[in-house]
Amino acid sequence: MRELVYYVAVSLDGCIAAPDGGFDAFLVEGDHAPVLFEEYGDAIPAHVLSALGLQPPAARFDTVVLGWNSLLPGLKIGVDSPYPHLRQYVASRTARQVAPDVTLTSDPVATVRELKAEEGLDIWLCGGGELAGALIDEVDRLVLKRNPFAFGSGIPLFGHAPYESRRFDLVSVRPFQSGVVVEEYVRR
Repeated sequence: MRELVYYVAVSLDGCIAAPDGGFDAFLVEGDHAPVLFEEYGDAIPAHVLSALGLQPPAARFDTVVLGWNSLLPGLKIGVDSPYPHLRQYVASRTARQVAPDVTLTSDPVATVRELKAEEGLDIWLCGGGELAGALIDEVDRLVLKRNPFAFGSGIPLFGHAPYESRRFDLVSVRPFQSGVVVEEYVRR
């Protein structure tokens, strides 16, 4: 069975973005970058890969699920299909226009359950926090790119998830000189 992997940059205090959704405080350069590119290169938007003259490396994921607010930065610069090398699902409570190769879903939990039952590679939960909060009980693995900053406030890792203690076991920790620490957890 495929896993839903929440692979995301996060601050020391658990924020995946600034209060306005900005994420430019996260480190994109440093000794962690080549490792993450090699292991998670299929999570890099196609327009970024193209600008670098690169193709997506060997795939870990074949599907991405993201919230509407996570799609917005791309839409603002004219990118309506950020991950054409993956099957793309965008969660929204409102009917919206999306690119032909993007599937809109108003029920992300049901969608993820259907996707997990299919054969294939893992499913990447791209974000945002509100969607992750709705999918918290479907997340099988967390891969946190913990950055050495505290935001004080911002969009939390699991948005508005109802309080319930959910156990994830730490399976690896990889510190880098850049200050980024990649932590991987699996659901118990």
